[in-house]
Amino acid sequence: MKYNQTKIKICFAFILTIFLWASAFPMIKIALNDFKAENLSALRLMIACFILLIVAVIKKVPLPELKDVPIIFILGFCGFTVYHTTLSFGEYYVSAGIASLIVSTTPIFAALLATYFLREKFSKIAWIGSIIAFLGVTLISLGNGEQFHAMIIGVILVLVASIGESIYFAFQANYLEKYGFIPFTIYTIIAGALFTVVFLPGAFSDLQNASNTSIVSVIYLGAFPTVIPYIALAYTIHKVGVSDATMSLYLTPAVSLILAYLLLGEVPNIVAIIGDIITLIGVTITSNHSKESIEYFK
Repeated sequence: MKYNQTKIKICFAFILTIFLWASAFPMIKIALNDFKAENLSALRLMIACFILLIVAVIKKVPLPELKDVPIIFILGFCGFTVYHTTLSFGEYYVSAGIASLIVSTTPIFAALLATYFLREKFSKIAWIGSIIAFLGVTLISLGNGEQFHAMIIGVILVLVASIGESIYFAFQANYLEKYGFIPFTIYTIIAGALFTVVFLPGAFSDLQNASNTSIVSVIYLGAFPTVIPYIALAYTIHKVGVSDATMSLYLTPAVSLILAYLLLGEVPNIVAIIGDIITLIGVTITSNHSKESIEYFK
């Protein structure tokens, strides 16, 4: 009975992670109509920070040990400051659906980090899957013909976001074990938010001139995709390991492409669609054959 309840909780966490993260990409695009990328990131992180401080008080979350504060700031910077800011900048140049697709390469980077830093194995099939995935990303870059240079800039920025996020996921396991998934997520989001304080004056200036739609988008981004998926994914990593948990990320683009079409009317061209499919195939292959390389996290 207990096993079935845990399984249901894990499935629910997967669904929340996929839908809320998928919705973030088109909502970022909407908010960028009135907010600069760095200001948008600052506002959504501050909203998330405010919510999590309330949660921390209610749940009486203790402060982290002083010796862990540096790594908390590093992971918060990579997983939140770098990820949100570069993703927002990237969506100046690429569509919401394509951004979500590129972010799905995060499990590959996470596996590569484990291989390099933890001296774990990365199978030949996983390498092949990685090559296939990045060939798909290359096709996506070529899928916007007349705006090729802008597309390349956007792809690079979103890849940087993906790398930042993969660092956060790959090296959080020991701290999740030590503090629990909710406290550790609170610590790192607050740490990441502190790096964006410098952007708050500009963010408040944008806020005064923003449309209601953009303001609602920012509030939604801060209250939902910035908070809940990280806690949900941290929970699944804690229960099933980083490899199986981050595999949910390659399901996100399919949902995001649908939402981008419904909310923004985005329809990728045929070259980009082929690139999407190839990237997902590559990510799937790598995720399914790199479990040994990150067994450490389980």
